[in-house]
Amino acid sequence: MKNLIEAFAWAEEKKVAIGHFNIANIEMLKGVYSAAKKVSSEMGEKIPVVIGASDGERGYIGSPEVVSIIRTMREADDYPIFLNADHSDTAELAKQAVDDGFDMVIIDEAEKSLEENIKNSKEVVSYAKEKGYQGLIEGEVGYIGSGSSILQDIPEGAAITIDAVASVEDCKRYVEETGVDLLAPAVGNIHGMIAKGKNPHLFIERIKEIKEAVNIPLVLHGASGIPDEDISPAIKAGINMIHVSTEIRKAWRQATDYSLEKDPDQIAPYKLTPLVIEAIEKVVVEKLRLFNNL
Repeated sequence: MKNLIEAFAWAEEKKVAIGHFNIANIEMLKGVYSAAKKVSSEMGEKIPVVIGASDGERGYIGSPEVVSIIRTMREADDYPIFLNADHSDTAELAKQAVDDGFDMVIIDEAEKSLEENIKNSKEVVSYAKEKGYQGLIEGEVGYIGSGSSILQDIPEGAAITIDAVASVEDCKRYVEETGVDLLAPAVGNIHGMIAKGKNPHLFIERIKEIKEAVNIPLVLHGASGIPDEDISPAIKAGINMIHVSTEIRKAWRQATDYSLEKDPDQIAPYKLTPLVIEAIEKVVVEKLRLFNNL
């Protein structure tokens, strides 16, 4: 798999979902990459993995830097690891990510009206074509909140109603008028993890209806906290890539705290981070096994 087009074709054929994992530092990247190679060994083939960097994460790491790191890893190891400019919430940010050389770019204006979302997404798609961009553009329909955090204020057992998810008609119109390559619809998912219990269940039938209507790869955002029993049906219904961020951040924080408590006098960062990398790897291995039907 030399590019994401081939990766999504592979996922569609295998009836699996590509794992997308956000990172904010080298420890997170090491944990994700180690997990991907471990599950690849279990499967007997190299499975694609997408590294996500949101606007905030790009601002911290540096866009040129993270593009260079992922490209170097892909070429050095001949491994299908790709980079996504996650949640660019303005057309200008998305266009900058196109220029920076990300393998895919998300224009996230789902919080705005459908008309404005279409207008700005179309602008990004047109810009990418003008620039001869070889990557993919993803758009979103239906607002699912923002940020990867632990949601303390949502009560246990909270549910999302069908009226709050993306409609088939809106998704079809959005894809037809914008020309995006990938679509992330709101189907009962939310960003973040509910502190008191599991996240709401997904609307599996709506995923199937949207996939049949738009006929392009579908992406599930906000998968941290979604019940495992919803994941396989969602993939069968048409989900081709699944985003995880909050669970990785939670693992990073807990392992960092533990490392500092275990060795409070240690001042060499690289001697504190192995447990952090291991904790992140464990989370990602579990997700990749689930996404790949292992």
